[in-house]
Amino acid sequence: FMSDIDGKKPQAFKKYAVKNKLGFLAIEYSGHGKSSGEFTKGNISEWSIDVKKSITKIVKKNNFILIGSSMGAWIALNQFKYFKNQIKGFVGIGSAPEFLERLMWKQFTKEIKREIKQKGISIIKYGQSKFKQKQHEFPVTHQLIKDGRKNKILSKKINTKIHVTMVHGKNDELVPVSFSRKVLSIFTRAKKKLIIIKKGDHSLSDKSPLKKIIKELNSIIVNVV
Repeated sequence: FMSDIDGKKPQAFKKYAVKNKLGFLAIEYSGHGKSSGEFTKGNISEWSIDVKKSITKIVKKNNFILIGSSMGAWIALNQFKYFKNQIKGFVGIGSAPEFLERLMWKQFTKEIKREIKQKGISIIKYGQSKFKQKQHEFPVTHQLIKDGRKNKILSKKINTKIHVTMVHGKNDELVPVSFSRKVLSIFTRAKKKLIIIKKGDHSLSDKSPLKKIIKELNSIIVNVV
């Protein structure tokens, strides 16, 4: 959510992929980073389609492993309906599916909710919402909230026999560890694992947690190849 592909996580995964001669695709949703489009016009449905199109065009019919951080885990879960047979593993980092309703909307004051409904948008300043971002402020639109409700995933089941690993920081103040547990419960046949990083935050972008995440990713790849 309001991030880009120049961050430490995608760069670390790219380095790992190059070193191990693996294909690698990092996706920047429309309205994010250097991508075209306006952030305020984007939503979970649109960003999920961005990912679907990118995978179809670049990965094509090849098998792949999904990695999704925070909102990215929600977007990743949406891909199972399109690429179920190609997806051979999934790593979620501080996973936040349905965060728009469960973490943002529920925490907003009546005034903020009223503004979003009446004006169609509210600029949420740092500290106004429990779901804080590194940016000092960010726009939340009514269409984004409403679209999030159309993309409920935690009540569904994914019946595929793959390796699924959730990694979550114990000190994550933005998204509770329970969200990673809920993601694992969606998978009925997967080999599931939850890794809790003791001193980890929401981002898990520091060297130590990244090393652990890549270790988990590597163990999945060893089992897939």
